[in-house]
Amino acid sequence: MSDSSPPSELSAYLQSMWHDAKGDWNKAHSIIQNIEDKKAAWVHAYLHRKEGDIGNADYWYRRAGKTRPSGSLDSEWENIVQALL
Repeated sequence: MSDSSPPSELSAYLQSMWHDAKGDWNKAHSIIQNIEDKKAAWVHAYLHRKEGDIGNADYWYRRAGKTRPSGSLDSEWENIVQALL
């Protein structure tokens, strides 16, 4: 996380989460928004939850086959990254 860019071997999903962790929501969103699978939908849902757009987040959680968690964003970030590793 101390580098200025994510490691090149990371998947697009993990690159998106890396940029989110670095505080670049827009870059994280731009990476994930055009990927059409359940993993991308989960990352997309998390990003919109973080943004505060709960209606949009819930749409993406449904696409991911997930339910919006009640825990913290940090906890969800950890869960997503662990699942994607």
